[in-house]
Amino acid sequence: MTPFLVLLLAYTISQFDRGFLAMVAPDLGPDLGLAPSDLALLSAGWFMAFALGQVPTGLLLDRVGPRRTVAGFLVVAALGAAALGLAQGFPGAAAAMALIGLGCAPALMGGLYLFGRAYPPERFAMLSSLMIGLGTSGDLLGSTPLALASHAFGWRTILFGLSAVTLAAAGLVLWLIEDPPRLADPPKTSVWRGFAEVARMRALWPIFPVVFVSYAVVIATRSLWVGSYLGSVHGLDALQRGNGTLAMSAAMAAGAIGYGPLERLLRDPKRTAFAGCLVTGLALAGLGLFGGGSTALAVALLALTGAAGLSYGILMAHARRFFPAHLLGRGVAFMNIVFMGGAAALQGLSALFVLGTGGLAPDALYGRLFLAYGLALLAATVVYAFAPREPVFGSLAPTDPGRGSPGPTPPPPASAPAAPGRAGRA
Repeated sequence: MTPFLVLLLAYTISQFDRGFLAMVAPDLGPDLGLAPSDLALLSAGWFMAFALGQVPTGLLLDRVGPRRTVAGFLVVAALGAAALGLAQGFPGAAAAMALIGLGCAPALMGGLYLFGRAYPPERFAMLSSLMIGLGTSGDLLGSTPLALASHAFGWRTILFGLSAVTLAAAGLVLWLIEDPPRLADPPKTSVWRGFAEVARMRALWPIFPVVFVSYAVVIATRSLWVGSYLGSVHGLDALQRGNGTLAMSAAMAAGAIGYGPLERLLRDPKRTAFAGCLVTGLALAGLGLFGGGSTALAVALLALTGAAGLSYGILMAHARRFFPAHLLGRGVAFMNIVFMGGAAALQGLSALFVLGTGGLAPDALYGRLFLAYGLALLAATVVYAFAPREPVFGSLAPTDPGRGSPGPTPPPPASAPAAPGRAGRA
């Protein structure tokens, strides 16, 4: 339980870090002379650095374990938070956001790695959903509480406090986390060869599009646009915007936790994730088409987007079925690259979209933006429908590093627990 709670703290900080910009933007932007498109680029930089950080994260988890990996990266995030508190313009803020994003890279991956090594695959979805759901409390802290704190103390003070808390979390990880036993005679694969093996798994190819889009549209809405949307389209003040954001964040937390029991009920991560992505795409399209006419409807659709949209853990559980033990760290890191790369790309495209439609009224601007998000997710969900539910014996295994040819990797029986130091192959 202690490792779970410590890694949960690290992930909660990561969740706060990826969403706080939406709440402090009304003060941070004017102080640093930033336009809305600049804020979009700052957020995109966070996600790009986070995605790039998955490469060393995957290798370090497989080679040295989560303890030193998570703690070391959290120190980088703490330095980034302090640097943002000292920033005087766009270049300094962009560099600081990149440091924060890089430092948060292994916050969730460390927990997923431990779950994959210590528990059988059928427990992975429940544990990862619980971690993601509880960790989304960072989003809750980044809504109304952050709006009130920013008004009372100023956004720079908030960033210095975040830096101190992040450093303390790094110390707790070093003190309280124990790495799982190393695999006996692990295959000697380079970082790039390990990632290439994952990329070559054809079973994952229909999963990649929905992974690229599903998290991106939800987190772009939550971390970047929700505050501006509620203010410019519906005329809400700072506290009301915080309450609307809180509704979406609370729904995200509840939805992420609920995905675990739902997957246990359906006994199929693919069907669970497919249904969630379908609902999310329809909710975003509805927000784009009808949200501008009613504040209550807009907040309800934002909450529905949050509740159904955090299918991250279930999609990861589906992909995890195809990873052998020696590639577990790089496997989950590779999927996180796709998740966060999609978030970075979408937020960058969102900035271009806002610049390209500057003459539109806010309701038309955001209506087109959210409709595009919904249609993109629905298209990716159609592709996902063709993904296999589980490995086929002897046909979906990655290349055997020792022989250079595919080897059979049958899934273990559902009732067989994994040994404490090894992950059963899915």
